[in-house]
Amino acid sequence: MQQTTGLPARRKINRATLYFFGALGGILFGYDLGVISGVLLLIKPLWHLDSFAQGVVGGCLAAGAILGAVFATRLTDRLGRRKAIMAAAVVFALGTLGCTFAPDVTVLVVSRFVVGVAVGASSASVPTYLAELSPGRARGALSSLNQLMIVSGILIAYIVDYALNDSGNWRGMFAAALIPAVLLLVGMAFMPETPRWLLKAGREEEARAVLTATQPAEDVERELAEIREVISLSGTERGKLRDLGSKLVRPALVVAMILAIGQQFSGVNAINLYAPTMFTNLGFGTSAALLAAVVLGLVKVLFTAGEVLVVDRWGRRPLLLVGSLMMAATLFLLGLAVLTIHDTSLAGITALVLLIVYLAGYELGWGAVVWVMIAEVFPLRVRGIGTGTASVVLWAATFAITFIFPVMNTGIGLAYSAWIFAGIGILLFLLVRKFVPETKGRTLEQIELELRERVRA
Repeated sequence: MQQTTGLPARRKINRATLYFFGALGGILFGYDLGVISGVLLLIKPLWHLDSFAQGVVGGCLAAGAILGAVFATRLTDRLGRRKAIMAAAVVFALGTLGCTFAPDVTVLVVSRFVVGVAVGASSASVPTYLAELSPGRARGALSSLNQLMIVSGILIAYIVDYALNDSGNWRGMFAAALIPAVLLLVGMAFMPETPRWLLKAGREEEARAVLTATQPAEDVERELAEIREVISLSGTERGKLRDLGSKLVRPALVVAMILAIGQQFSGVNAINLYAPTMFTNLGFGTSAALLAAVVLGLVKVLFTAGEVLVVDRWGRRPLLLVGSLMMAATLFLLGLAVLTIHDTSLAGITALVLLIVYLAGYELGWGAVVWVMIAEVFPLRVRGIGTGTASVVLWAATFAITFIFPVMNTGIGLAYSAWIFAGIGILLFLLVRKFVPETKGRTLEQIELELRERVRA
């Protein structure tokens, strides 16, 4: 007996609803990344947290995300993309309850780790879900919805932090994440599975129904034929970890590793998690620092929305290259400003302006594009495990940055920390030029067939 996709096979699917709920996991992802920035300002004096303890509280989510991404590599291939996202929503809710009622920092760290498991699972499954549902000509924009949701979640977290700061209600800051967690779980119960996973599982009529609801009618049979061709070349068996080292998959793995590590070593999560702390160190009051973080969150949303509009016209590579240069230049100037401007008010305002430009470059390039391309570059047979492995590496890099940055900031200062990240931006520019291909305008099957041709050649 066949399982259901979440919708009757012949029911018409509303595309906007489908993509919204497909990307809703990103709001939870972003909210839980961003909310800790305001929480830290309140619990640091309450629980007497030093820089090491702050790093543990900030970094434990990323540590949990590593484990969640490992689980997702199996779940997305075995149970399907949709059920993996639903499982993540349940874990989100449980971890959020733990954070909300944590009596001490130990329970908070454990609960944040549980939330991280859900974040890692959603980061490995949501991009794959969106990429496999999207038509090739608009896949960049539709897959970028995930990043748009992530930055929207970060902005919402900053706004909630600002609104609750005066009352000192850090528990309420955490509790607000329950709303999108419940919405995600209920919404995904009515969403379909992806046509690629369905066809690979031998459920062709359900796959055709989903394609009919999400693609132009003239493309449905052509895309079904392309998916069948890829399945005939790769087989229906689930991919294994050792397959990532095969001659066919190695080029895709190299690209995914550059994207995953580069996104985090750009330094963005040092800003997402510790922006208010940085601004208070530069002379801002607590409320002003949280308001500055809201401004940064708004910039992230606006420029991610801009990326959605241009990613399928300009292409992935140009956005990555331009983003790398913008990040490197602004971080170099930030370090210079911190060292040379001695007026604290002017230094703080200058830092805010430079971080706005930095985040504009990041969101145009390394924010959404990374999630889009990681889900594009792997062949169908190993897409679940490949995307999951890239997510594991990405979260390991996130953990390293979120744990180390408070210690870096205390030890060598903001200026030299910014210059280290600026140097990484230049390195990323060079790596993208050498290794990262362009994928715009192609179906996932066309990308895989071109990869096979290159490997044979």
